[in-house]
Amino acid sequence: MGDIKESTTVTFPAGAVTGRSRVVAALPVDGGWGVVVAETPFHPLDTAWPDQPGDTGVLRWDELELPVADCVTGAVPLAGGALLTGEDVPVRRGDPDWAWLVVHVLERRVPEDEVVELDVEPVRRRALSAGHTGCHLMALALNGALADRWRKDAPRTDALGRPDFDQLAITGSRIVPNGSVDTYRIGKSLRKRGFVAEGLADELDEITTAVNGRLAEWIAADAGVRLDVPSEELTARRLWRCDLPEGKASLPCGGTHLRRTGQLGTARVRLELSDAGDELVVETRVESA
Repeated sequence: MGDIKESTTVTFPAGAVTGRSRVVAALPVDGGWGVVVAETPFHPLDTAWPDQPGDTGVLRWDELELPVADCVTGAVPLAGGALLTGEDVPVRRGDPDWAWLVVHVLERRVPEDEVVELDVEPVRRRALSAGHTGCHLMALALNGALADRWRKDAPRTDALGRPDFDQLAITGSRIVPNGSVDTYRIGKSLRKRGFVAEGLADELDEITTAVNGRLAEWIAADAGVRLDVPSEELTARRLWRCDLPEGKASLPCGGTHLRRTGQLGTARVRLELSDAGDELVVETRVESA
């Protein structure tokens, strides 16, 4: 592998699912060969917040169509060294002394400097984008439905001015095709910050109805959705923005999305509270229009 001095340029934030680029490196990784190109439409699994899975698809080279079984984030020191992926990367995402790379996992090696065509599997990408858009809308709607459960000013509010239960309590988020599963911790720390957990179990149906109603309103509004992209580098800090009737919402996000809320035909949530009352799981399911 030659010296890598630049991070991968990515086009998936703009919705691209096809591309053509030069192979920068190819080396063994768990599960096959890791192929790095200069520019790619593939969205990789993020090491810092692995909510949306990596894209799958095909890489075409020399009349061969090679399946891309997975797509992960990798990094290599600019001063030289081995390519590392996933949890093996020892530095914080975006460290300027490292090149940050999209690694396409294939069954065979593709030689460096070859020009290849890249095609993301579009149906799966759209389903993941729908799930991710629905997830962000759910978070904002959940904040609104729980806004009255704070006995004092929350230490953080969301873009719509409501107590940010989502970001204060979330411990994990998993985007799936046409949906998401989000887990929240309702422990001593959240209670000390002012969240009232007593009686939550008795109000789950009411909260669910409120969230579903707000989601239906936002879908009917057909609000615009976009990603603000400061640069084309993989590690650029991108912002999800949505012009909702209540105001302009924004969240940091490294994933992919639909372009309008109306592209979600329906969205519904199911809430489940643990017996101890200290963990809330929200499952969101959407259907694209």
